[in-house]
Amino acid sequence: MRTRAASLYGKKDIRIREFELPEISDDELLVKVVSNSLCLSTYKAAILGEDHKRVPETIQSNPIMTGHECSGVIEEVGSNLKDRFHAGERFVLQPAMGLDSGYSAGYSYEHFGGNATYMIIPKIAIDLGCVLSMKDDYFANASLSEPMSCIIGAFNASYHTTPYVYEHEMGIKEGGSLALLGCAGPMGIGAIDYAINGKVKPKRVVVTDINQNRLDRAKQLVTEEEAAEKGIELTYVNTSGDGVVDALMELSGGRGYDDVFVFAPVTELLVQADEILGNDGCLNFFAGPTDKQFKVPFNFYNVHYASTHLVGTSGGSTGDMIESLELSAEGKINPSYMITHIGGLNAAPHAILHLNEIPGGKKVIYPHIEMELTAIADFEELGKTQPLFRELHLIVEKNNGIWCKEAERHLLKYAGASGGRV
Repeated sequence: MRTRAASLYGKKDIRIREFELPEISDDELLVKVVSNSLCLSTYKAAILGEDHKRVPETIQSNPIMTGHECSGVIEEVGSNLKDRFHAGERFVLQPAMGLDSGYSAGYSYEHFGGNATYMIIPKIAIDLGCVLSMKDDYFANASLSEPMSCIIGAFNASYHTTPYVYEHEMGIKEGGSLALLGCAGPMGIGAIDYAINGKVKPKRVVVTDINQNRLDRAKQLVTEEEAAEKGIELTYVNTSGDGVVDALMELSGGRGYDDVFVFAPVTELLVQADEILGNDGCLNFFAGPTDKQFKVPFNFYNVHYASTHLVGTSGGSTGDMIESLELSAEGKINPSYMITHIGGLNAAPHAILHLNEIPGGKKVIYPHIEMELTAIADFEELGKTQPLFRELHLIVEKNNGIWCKEAERHLLKYAGASGGRV
């Protein structure tokens, strides 16, 4: 099978490579990738190249396929796997392989990565249970089950205690107060969605940000009315002014918060989080800092006398990812809230290398079309001269400006009419 892939050859060197894949072994799968969402972790690997812990030193001669948040369709099944998989089956990849080498899809393999038209899933990934079945047929949401699993994993990793009982009660507190600080960005919106519609229901959710436009968008997507219908008091707060801690404490009824999540590596946010923790409160540091010496003061008086504590997570488990897929298929959460841009495989190299500079949320690549990375917000203007974007704008406009299954189907069906490859 011939494939085209956005492959990493060295530091800041990503190229579209077209080549013939080898025949699969009896223990491998050949798959067609339908969608891949771009992750900042891929940007970090592209910048560091072979100095990245997951990237082999041989990439100049054996470039690796980028991308790991992907979903698609199984094309060919190795003979030893025919009792487990079948051609035509939809799949989503769980990329967290947990190998001692650190190797994983999108970082380490010449034939195994999501920014490709076709790839080969190796035996080691299959044996580790990294190939999950898709019940739904909306590929972008499936690709986003990986970042959603990071959110779900963080919620599951929070914990609470009972005095003199030496077992942790895992997860955010049922019926408790939850504060989500710096939380109106793309991942934050996913967290708000999960806080309201996940398996554990807090009594109160307070969302903060200093950008009113982002707060307004989050409030439009996950409304206070929707939360109230589920018995949850949801409040959005702009914390760009003074008196932030006092205002947040007042919203908690003066008791502080059982769970506080911080979504940006900002000292001020972490200080706020520490100050609003209630008794047995759990501070969850969700953001990943780039500064290896990032340090913030923490109130250890409260650690001793109020049992406050701190956790941090990176990534999600297979179980977290399955939960995301199930909730998405049932329509209880919508990972597509995070999507702000779409593009074809040709857009992947530039998008990856400039991912930290491109505003907005998640960028979804459809490898079987060719299209410059395009903001959903630009569809209306582009549609004045391009019929494809005119139709896409009409579809997403009906869906509150959100990318959706109907838009994905239209793109995959008609992108060829405007010069794409389908």
